[in-house]
Amino acid sequence: MEEPSAEGLDEEELLVRRHRKEKKELQAKIQSMKNAVPKNDKKRRKQLIDDVAKLEAEMEQKQREELEQLKLTSKESKIDSVAVNISNLVLENQLPRISKAQKRRDKKAALEKERKERIAEAEIENLSGARHIESEKLAQILAARQLEIKQIPSDGHCMYRAIEDQLQGQDCPLTVAALRSQAADYMQNHVEDFLPFLTNPNTGDLYTPEEFGKYCDDIINTAAWGGQLELRALSHILQTPIEIIQADSPPIVVGEEYHKKPLILVYMRHAYGLGEHYNSVTWLVNRATENCS
Repeated sequence: MEEPSAEGLDEEELLVRRHRKEKKELQAKIQSMKNAVPKNDKKRRKQLIDDVAKLEAEMEQKQREELEQLKLTSKESKIDSVAVNISNLVLENQLPRISKAQKRRDKKAALEKERKERIAEAEIENLSGARHIESEKLAQILAARQLEIKQIPSDGHCMYRAIEDQLQGQDCPLTVAALRSQAADYMQNHVEDFLPFLTNPNTGDLYTPEEFGKYCDDIINTAAWGGQLELRALSHILQTPIEIIQADSPPIVVGEEYHKKPLILVYMRHAYGLGEHYNSVTWLVNRATENCS
């Protein structure tokens, strides 16, 4: 019977196959040695037996060592393969290195989350306190003018968002980014009108030109809150008066020299525990219905 082709066999099967061939060749050699010694030559027959035993023992030891070496090599190869796979798995499962930009974004997101949580806590605390009283007073003031508050998110851009909302009703669409940019440009081009009103909170000294420049840069590039100075700049840019309604004081009008229909904002001192807040206004439902009839 013919042995199967060597193609497709693993190393151990090939080795066993070679060992069988070597044993056949050894048996043929032993038979040839036996045929060469006369049967009546006892001395040579005895030597033949010793030689045959030695040849068989040597072959058995050689083949056993080869088989053990193959198994050891195969085992080491498997261990190396597992180690490589584990190494690759570790590398695949390692978290990607976080870039500095991503770290900054994560930090900003964490701060924003913390700020919103503080706002939520402040809302609960103020439900029956100063905020509630202020809201009630403002509701009465606005209702007398057929107005009501339109809530604006407290994200540092509230004043600009409130103006953006008011401008939509005057067919003058400007985004928060555009309002910030134009306000900063106007202030930088009219330094003498704004610099005297800005002081360093740590020293009490007037802003230096460098500090004023940074202040204007922050208007454009950050969520810095807007106030009276920015309102003044925007009233000039828009050539429109801006009226700010408050709970405990008469309304303030910035840009009275202009004769357009004013933009109306609501200023709240106790809206949140984090400081001042601006909202927009809208017509009460019944007034809006009347205007449409």
